[in-house]
Amino acid sequence: MRPLRNPLIQTILSFALAGWMKLCFATIRWTWEGREHAEQVWANGGGVICVFWHSRIGLSPACWPLDLAQPAKALISLSPDGQFIAKAVALQGFPAVRGSSANKDKTDAAKGGFRALRDGLKQLKVGALAITPDGPRGPARVMAEGLPLMARMSGAPALFIGMSCLPAIRLNSWDRAILPLPFGRGAIVYDIARYPEGAELSDVTGPWAERLTAVEARADAITGLERL
Repeated sequence: MRPLRNPLIQTILSFALAGWMKLCFATIRWTWEGREHAEQVWANGGGVICVFWHSRIGLSPACWPLDLAQPAKALISLSPDGQFIAKAVALQGFPAVRGSSANKDKTDAAKGGFRALRDGLKQLKVGALAITPDGPRGPARVMAEGLPLMARMSGAPALFIGMSCLPAIRLNSWDRAILPLPFGRGAIVYDIARYPEGAELSDVTGPWAERLTAVEARADAITGLERL
């Protein structure tokens, strides 16, 4: 059995990762841009889709203050790695909506994707849903049509979130994921959009991917983190 598929190891590592992330978030000096978009969303309450690229999952709890914002859930893969990440994120107040469209078995993929869409739309009636539109397996910074579809069906705004920190650990994963280090500099940048009435999914996906990449690039420019 691979180590991450062992429930005990998953639990131990999840607690360790969650504790490390909390320490880092508390000691990082944060800069915020476009926060007025997020504050308006928090004031309005209700459904909102929080969007960030997969490589920034390790920074994501820092962008959503639980004392100000509406309740949030995270759309996390059903893969073993997804289960590990889901536990670490849930320990910081963000329980998971489980589901994946990346399973090698097409039947299971369809079931997981449908379940994720169904449960995601249910969550958007009451609060926030966090999505990584290039996950769980990439390609990095390439947006699938699932996000625009959910925005169109729910009517909820998409809040694009770019996050960065320096110094940071960059993993040797497909997305070159970032994990924070304490006592550094951090940046969180927001942008917001609603699904254009009458637009085709294909007409929205590209521009939204560009806007999401732009806020992430701006966050990296603030911290000085090298773009890869």
